[in-house]
Amino acid sequence: MIKTRMQHTDASPLEPPAAVLDALVRGSCHDPFAWLGPHGTPDGGVVVRAFLPSAERVELVERDGEAVLATLEPLRDSGLFAGRLARPAAYRLRIRWPGGATQETEDPYAFGLLLGDLDLYLIGEGRHQELGRCLGAQMMTIDGVDGVRFAVWAPNARRVSVVGDFNGWDGRRHPMRLRKPSGIWELFVPRLPAGTRYKYEILGAHGLLPLKADPLARQCEAPPQTASIVAAPDRYEWHDQAWMAARAQRQSVHAPMAVYEVHAGSWRRRWDPGHPSLSWDELAEQLIPYVADLGFTHIELLPVMAHPFGGSWGYQPLGLYAPHAPLGEPDGLRRFVDRAHQAGIGVLLDWVPAHFPTDAHGLARFDGTALYEHEDPREGFHQDWNTLIYNLGRREVHGFVLASALHWLEHYHIDGLRVDAVASMLYRDYSRKAGEWIPNRYGGRENLENVEFLRELNETVRQRCPGAITVAEESTAWPGVSRPVAEGGLGFNYKWNMGWMHDTLEYVRRDPIHRRHHHHELTFGLVYAFSENFVLPLSHDEVVHGKGSLIGKMPGDGWQRFANLRAYFAFMWAHPGKKLLFMGGELAQEREWNHDAQLDWPALADPRHAGIQQLIRDLNRLYAQEPALHAADCESYGFQWLIGDDAANSVYAWVRWGHGDARPVLAVCNFTPVPRHGYQVGCPCPGRWQVLLNTDSAFYGGSNTGNAGALETTPTPMHGQPHALTLTIPPLAVVWLRHEG
Repeated sequence: MIKTRMQHTDASPLEPPAAVLDALVRGSCHDPFAWLGPHGTPDGGVVVRAFLPSAERVELVERDGEAVLATLEPLRDSGLFAGRLARPAAYRLRIRWPGGATQETEDPYAFGLLLGDLDLYLIGEGRHQELGRCLGAQMMTIDGVDGVRFAVWAPNARRVSVVGDFNGWDGRRHPMRLRKPSGIWELFVPRLPAGTRYKYEILGAHGLLPLKADPLARQCEAPPQTASIVAAPDRYEWHDQAWMAARAQRQSVHAPMAVYEVHAGSWRRRWDPGHPSLSWDELAEQLIPYVADLGFTHIELLPVMAHPFGGSWGYQPLGLYAPHAPLGEPDGLRRFVDRAHQAGIGVLLDWVPAHFPTDAHGLARFDGTALYEHEDPREGFHQDWNTLIYNLGRREVHGFVLASALHWLEHYHIDGLRVDAVASMLYRDYSRKAGEWIPNRYGGRENLENVEFLRELNETVRQRCPGAITVAEESTAWPGVSRPVAEGGLGFNYKWNMGWMHDTLEYVRRDPIHRRHHHHELTFGLVYAFSENFVLPLSHDEVVHGKGSLIGKMPGDGWQRFANLRAYFAFMWAHPGKKLLFMGGELAQEREWNHDAQLDWPALADPRHAGIQQLIRDLNRLYAQEPALHAADCESYGFQWLIGDDAANSVYAWVRWGHGDARPVLAVCNFTPVPRHGYQVGCPCPGRWQVLLNTDSAFYGGSNTGNAGALETTPTPMHGQPHALTLTIPPLAVVWLRHEG
């Protein structure tokens, strides 16, 4: 533990040169380990220096006893204390502060190099996949001493210090060691407990920067406070082994996946203005049983990474390794995920690798330079969101962001990441006019560095996290988003079908009298439905910023609005693709979502709203129960049009097929308020077809028009099929039938 470097020569063996002493006092010393701590002298002794402004007395006490080895002398009232030992010895500092308080601690500057050469090499290469266990604040024991190892990347800083309550936020007290040429600064601070608040004080080329939160913090304060927190070691004992062993199958393209998208802070709230959000443990008690009862297979959480502004809903995070503090401590999130898995429910997280906010305590110009972001605003600034864009072409940044994905998947057992804003990552001219962007090295608009990052991300997740999935929120026609990297794709498991969402919502918000002129808005999605592995999203984006709620988009009188929504949901659940519904949609919530208020739970007292919720429950049950409705969600043979051209009546009909002997399911949709009696639909299979679902059922708030029980085909060729069914299609309704033979 004792260093053996020779002391620098000076007129006084205790006092450093005046320039060094001045630098220590001013907080500009670039290499504190050259002067602080123990240093060997030519005669075999040791000089010990400690910079402790305001201290009244400093003694060296033997490490494992009480004997005083030396009393350090104050030098020129500078705050620097120094003294001699006749020979090297393990010691601790006994410090008396004004008011009589005494502190005992080991000397941070008596410890040698902390990070290994392999760690530094992998960080520089952008290939350190356990960055969350390497950088940041790590509780550990070194040479038998408990404490916290701090490490941060700031290659262009002149000095970096860790500051906190433990040193009065005085950046002169704990300056760090620079590990050249990596740009990593490190320091071990003995005896710090979990829960300690801290930040980094950084002296840049042009002066002192605002105090910076730790980019690798694994815990942080709740806004508006901005400090990082020393997290306790991850020793959580998981109980989800059965889920983890089976999740690859449960998340495959052949499995039913119905996702309930949740903003954790506003699903349900307390009546306590000081602490309105439910904790992770409270959400585990309330949200998980609710989701299980409705039959959803997954919960997708809007970003839960630490973010300074609640109105960003987490999409402008600054803590890519820390859960958002108002919801509870990190183990609370682990308990939530564990409980979900034990209930048979997967947990997905939205994750934001594209950009970050400009808050002064965050990543922006972290060491006084454009470190995490691009220098040129044509590459580094998002005009739409007033955020900074990660420079993923820089290997250290590439590795920082990629390791964040692995952190959530591995240390929180998250089942998949929905990657936000992928379209903005793929194109250099995204939302930019001519002259506002810089072409790639070939003169094109594709962002080659980000494409490389996304491919490496997906390949790494596939290799390191068996069964975990990635989902792209991507709104363009970029080819092969959900195709394997080996086949030239980006390697995502799924892609959100944003076009389907926009087209179909545009259709259902039209007055039914005009729908005949827009018939293609419901059929167009089938032109490309199997070009990717799609998720059909009805996401939070469609119920904010003046867009109203889902029920608010529906035209007509009160009865028609609810009938429209019921028909739309059944159309969606019968359509190829996995399903996603944002919270509140299942309540037919009238008002637009507000992140500062809970869902409108009292609406369920109205039978119409309760009927929508019951319909979602039955849709999920049937979707999971009937292989024809999910097994070939992403394969063209699983879908067959029967009627796609009856624009005059706004009627659609198709068959869903499963694998092997799975019984086919027929969906018939009527998007007008006119009941269609005696309507004939061509049928590929003869015999009996059982009615599985009728959205006009009185159970859901409908008029109970339709067909009871089962129907028999007739040998009447129709719609290119050898048989036909004659049925009544209720107004503004969808009917599902299953072939019984």
